[in-house]
Amino acid sequence: RSRLASAATRLTSQQVGSIGSVRTQFVARSNLPERREDEAGPGGRASNAGVKVAVFGAGGFLGRYVCCDLGTNGALAYIGMRGDEFELRHLRPMFDLGRSRFVFYSPRDRDSMAEVIADADVVINMIGKYYETKALANTDKFPFLTYNTNFTFEQCNVDVPRTLAELCTELQVDNMIHVSSLAANPDSKSEWARTKYAGEMAVREAYPWATVVRPAQLFGPEDKFLNWFANVAGRYPVVPLIDGGHALTQPVYMADVAHTIARIVDEPDKYEGKTVDCFGEKDYSYRELAQFVYDITGQEPVVADVPKSVAESAARALQYQGQPSFTPDLVNLWSEDYVPPMTQEEYDAQVGSDKILTMKDFGIAATPMEKVAFNFLHRFRSGGHFQLVEGYQGAVSAQSGHSGKLFADDPGSGRL
Repeated sequence: RSRLASAATRLTSQQVGSIGSVRTQFVARSNLPERREDEAGPGGRASNAGVKVAVFGAGGFLGRYVCCDLGTNGALAYIGMRGDEFELRHLRPMFDLGRSRFVFYSPRDRDSMAEVIADADVVINMIGKYYETKALANTDKFPFLTYNTNFTFEQCNVDVPRTLAELCTELQVDNMIHVSSLAANPDSKSEWARTKYAGEMAVREAYPWATVVRPAQLFGPEDKFLNWFANVAGRYPVVPLIDGGHALTQPVYMADVAHTIARIVDEPDKYEGKTVDCFGEKDYSYRELAQFVYDITGQEPVVADVPKSVAESAARALQYQGQPSFTPDLVNLWSEDYVPPMTQEEYDAQVGSDKILTMKDFGIAATPMEKVAFNFLHRFRSGGHFQLVEGYQGAVSAQSGHSGKLFADDPGSGRL
């Protein structure tokens, strides 16, 4: 039994009777900045924080939590949107009335991006995509249909950040926060990771004062990380672990990253030109993560070790799905370690102005994955959490973990 699988079983028995009993414990703020000239109110809701923030990528997984923190802190937000404003209507309640403005823009229209920024004090760029969006188009030759790429990794991860950084310079925006990734690496086999690195360099060149936030893989209720294992188990006959799932990752809770960004917005001048790495407490292999997820969900899929070449072949076909579960680039990304370059102790030991910061420097403790994962993964159980609780009907399910053969190379049929 892995570390996470053991934790999941303990968590299940403790939480199954009260789903809402576990709540994320946030570290209280300290060393708040001085009151701004145009700041009004006691702080928080129904207050004016005296800062205007332009947000790009607000509709994404991380973006919605950043917007929630901005609204909670009383910031005025200019939110860029690429479609109908009702696509982002879930963001409106996060702000007090009149404290949010939704502006249409196109990543290919520089002037429209400038309209979003307007007179903002801080610009936050969270635009990103784990796959290249494609659309069907007609052709004159058989089979008379083809796929055209809407936005490539290069356009999404390099061109758009560069344009935003150039606009910040032209419009004399005080501060810019650019969200990159810990996987950003010019030598990575993943094009996504390579372009993330190129995007960082482009931003630094056009706007040297930008604060670059580099999170590890994000987990949370709407993630495509832990939920990926549960979704794939329900859709496909086999859950593939690339090259045995031995690559390491050190996932971080999305709310922790959102709080970090919110604290940078509180004192943006203090973090000009800085790099902030966000990562979780421990690193895990993808095999351990699969065991952890299925211990919570009670699913019993066949989890097979798949050579990378075979996984790439399957991904070439699956990549054409809407919001694909598997793409060739994702295979490359998940076959490499996705961890910070240093340990927390090594980060702490750094000296000098070029020190790379972590969440610890903001007073934020990383939320353990086993503390919150049950809250959003129990929905994949057959019958939900009620099957493990004795109710008025007097029936109790015997399922408290896994039975049967789960992993293809598991010689026994007992529980993991």
